[in-house]
Amino acid sequence: MTVNSTNELIESLESLDGVKASIDARTSEVTAEVDAARLLEVARSLRDDPRFGFEILIDLCGMDYSEYRMGDWQGERFAVVYHLLSIAHNWRLRLKVFIGGEPPRVSSVTSVWNCANWYEREAFDLFGILFENHPDLRRILTDYGFIGHPFRKDFPLSGHVEMRYDPELKRVVYEPVSIEPRVLEPRVIRRDYRYVKVGEDG
Repeated sequence: MTVNSTNELIESLESLDGVKASIDARTSEVTAEVDAARLLEVARSLRDDPRFGFEILIDLCGMDYSEYRMGDWQGERFAVVYHLLSIAHNWRLRLKVFIGGEPPRVSSVTSVWNCANWYEREAFDLFGILFENHPDLRRILTDYGFIGHPFRKDFPLSGHVEMRYDPELKRVVYEPVSIEPRVLEPRVIRRDYRYVKVGEDG
């Protein structure tokens, strides 16, 4: 994306109500932050308005900001991030929506980009984000009886339960986790010889 086309995209984005656009100076990636209440309206404009033409949703994911900036984050805990592609303009866009509450809620964009269906189910499963008006919002990666949402920062690494097949009962049984919690200490590399010049003392 050239500088002129980037500026053109940012100006067009900021003409939409409830949108703040920015560019990463290092990567030249454009990010637009949109109010959750205006998500569907903005999504339709991004798809249908010839100034944008973002007809393809490449990816959608959830984010948990609870430990961001060493826990000093002041905004909403959760965000949903949409990665969009405009073939007509050869543009890529990161669309970000911050949401709060428990459970966090945001409108489903399946009516705009149908491929969001499984992505939203994944974000629901892993982060507990509810996508309102989703046609079939249920877990997609974890088991039916799974408790909690494993990508949340406060979810224990060992989980809450473990499962095994019981040959006597002839079924899968759930039991409390038997793993002892432990703190992993990183190995300290005192001298990495890959970066020592030939002839240099070690």
